[in-house]
Amino acid sequence: MKRIIIYILPIVLMTACVENLDNWNVDQKKASAVPARTLFTNALKGIIDIVTTPNVNSNNFRMFVQYWATTTYLDEPRYNMTQRLYSQNQWYAAYRDALNDLEEARRLIDEDELLAADVKANQLALVGIAEVYCWNFLVNTFGDVPYTEALDSDNLLPAYDDAAMVYADLLTRLDASLASLTSGVATFGTADVIYGGSAAKWKVFGNSLKLRMGMLLADVDNGKAKTLVEQAAAAGVILVNADNARFPYISAPPNNNPVSANLNPIFSSREDFVMASTIIDAMNARNDPRRAFYFTQVDGAYKGGNYGFSNAYGDFSHVSTKIIEPTFEALFIDASEMQFFLAEAVERGYTVTGTAEEHYNAGITQSILYWGGTAADATTYLAEPSVAYATATGTWKEKIGTQKWIALNNRGWDSWVEWRRLDYPALLPPSGPSIPNALTIPKRMIYPVIEQTVNGDQWTTAAGRYNSDSPSAKLFWDAN
Repeated sequence: MKRIIIYILPIVLMTACVENLDNWNVDQKKASAVPARTLFTNALKGIIDIVTTPNVNSNNFRMFVQYWATTTYLDEPRYNMTQRLYSQNQWYAAYRDALNDLEEARRLIDEDELLAADVKANQLALVGIAEVYCWNFLVNTFGDVPYTEALDSDNLLPAYDDAAMVYADLLTRLDASLASLTSGVATFGTADVIYGGSAAKWKVFGNSLKLRMGMLLADVDNGKAKTLVEQAAAAGVILVNADNARFPYISAPPNNNPVSANLNPIFSSREDFVMASTIIDAMNARNDPRRAFYFTQVDGAYKGGNYGFSNAYGDFSHVSTKIIEPTFEALFIDASEMQFFLAEAVERGYTVTGTAEEHYNAGITQSILYWGGTAADATTYLAEPSVAYATATGTWKEKIGTQKWIALNNRGWDSWVEWRRLDYPALLPPSGPSIPNALTIPKRMIYPVIEQTVNGDQWTTAAGRYNSDSPSAKLFWDAN
């Protein structure tokens, strides 16, 4: 009997101060409810991390556009999409992490009866713009994706929607968000890590996103593209670096710059990448002042490795110390790309202020200034015959496309979208006797392999629209 009492007594004492057992298994160190502002910030980080990271399991776009070459592994620069899980990780980052957080933030804001109506409208507008950015990433990466039936926990087998339909709806949603956004009214305050709570700057961001999305339609629906671009330009887009849509990282993991997490010796000892000769040779030929900010030197020179083949790490230039700094920011949209879009708009006959050459020069200048160069550097560079708009080789597509490719050096995904759209620079896949089959630079990302298992019927239908889920199949806007 005494032995039984000894065993029972501790249990009695442990439960004596508990009125009920409802919270018995609740982890007191983890939040049971997360505010909308935190979800909003976390969603922004989730999507920009996947767009920015160079981790081979998550993002290989820098190799698709031939910024980087490899030292050991050849699956990535030879476009083997089934060897690793990067399509799956991109899918999860957008759906599970960013879009789910934004949807929950929207629900909490809607249900907050104490929130002033104008503040609520602004917060919902910011969530809406961020959602469009995330969906835009998915559509321009994969093509058809689950959309109208997505993010529904009661529907585990969502249908894939037509990419063009999704795109059109995103533009409608973006316009609605912009229309409900009031400058001078509070948003998320410091939780808005991009603009510190400025509704006015989010309007500029939203219009810049609209211009970018509009221009993507230029080869399939020029009339629609013209309208969207002219509307966005008139409303105001990012034209100077001070307005860049940027995500600020901090020095400590897990909130440090994702490039630093993979390449900085503080966090990693791997030596998997060198710079590709494709980008370095192009910049060397033009005496580009951004080389010092993009690359390291080898024996006093910038030297690129052989793209698509193994390269000795010590023989070639690496990513610069600037780019692998833990606190180096990531960009959603910047002034340089907007200026290049406006140059293109002029060439396409759209009604925007300025000439193509003026915007082209501004795009190059803003890029050089952003990276740390001077106005004098930009002037000297623009005087190079291979750079000057009047004398550079090729059509306007080649001139703008090549300079935009150089400017987007640290933004592989954005560069891949623009390369597919403009078809410049004229990149070629690796070839040679050690490469058994003719390779094609991917025009889309294949769907995650897990979709074949968990959502097989819907996957089969969607994959069939892309030549059995082929990475060579073009998206709806890639008409040329």
